[in-house]
Amino acid sequence: MRNIAIVAGGYSSEYEVSLKSADNILAAIDRSKYNCYLLLITKDKWEVKYEDKYFPVDRNDFSCCIDGEKVLFDFAYITIHGTPGENGLLQGYLAILDIPHSTCSSLSASLTFDKYMCNRYLEKHGINVPKALLLRNRNEYSAEDINKEIPCTCFVKPNSDGSSFGISKVTKYEDLQAALDKAFNFSNEIVVEKAVNGLEFTCGALKIGDKIKSFPITEIIPKNDFFDFEAKYDPDFAEEITPARIPDELRDKIQEMTSYIYDILKCSGIIRVDYIIENDIVYVLEVNTTPGMTNNSFIPKQIAAMNGSLKDTISSIIENAFN
Repeated sequence: MRNIAIVAGGYSSEYEVSLKSADNILAAIDRSKYNCYLLLITKDKWEVKYEDKYFPVDRNDFSCCIDGEKVLFDFAYITIHGTPGENGLLQGYLAILDIPHSTCSSLSASLTFDKYMCNRYLEKHGINVPKALLLRNRNEYSAEDINKEIPCTCFVKPNSDGSSFGISKVTKYEDLQAALDKAFNFSNEIVVEKAVNGLEFTCGALKIGDKIKSFPITEIIPKNDFFDFEAKYDPDFAEEITPARIPDELRDKIQEMTSYIYDILKCSGIIRVDYIIENDIVYVLEVNTTPGMTNNSFIPKQIAAMNGSLKDTISSIIENAFN
């Protein structure tokens, strides 16, 4: 049987979420087909947790020695939200060793991880995205000048950290500087984005062989002011409806757009695209190439809504990488 490393952890503020995603994947994966190992990555070490013991990973060949027996990993299922599993670093390492994995290439990962640059790329391909500014903490900037370019209401968020930490919705100019300072605590690059007011949706997709399959769409109704970290991971803070209560025409448009984005970004494995609709215009907010896989995450719910199973989906991703 193939040895599968479920790679979790990472360096970002979503470390704990990554572990929950890994737990859910480990619970679902087909143990009759695969030997499964939880591989934890931190800045200090890489190690495999196996039967409540920890074993160091040999990064020369992506293996570990468990109770005297060497285990070479045949496949990496990456479920790190943030560095190094979402920004292309881990994908590049695995590519050098010629080890297949569950996500896109290092090039696609690095592009989608940079929210600002990804949206500019999508914009060039005819996709509607909110107007935005990119700020770097080493450059001078003026809150007053920012407000002239993108007046409140706006969102201020890290450009390439965890998907929901450090984000603020700014409704009045007096709060803008505090929001900028908060976001810079999480990233040395931040995005100031025009607020688009409307209904929020998200749609997953997966390519097996040469066919891209868009998942049922989820309608998001946050109980907070916007869909923040609490709303994303605590069901008490948001109502999620899958499939979304929208006309078939709009459903088809979002699913076709998701497949188009998957294609032009050259994605692999499961992705998720977040949308908002204002005045009948569909805007893309961001693309996530390692979406959450916890019990409360969108993707497992969307798979269930189309009468699929997480177990079979994981198997199809693994087997597709070897075909």
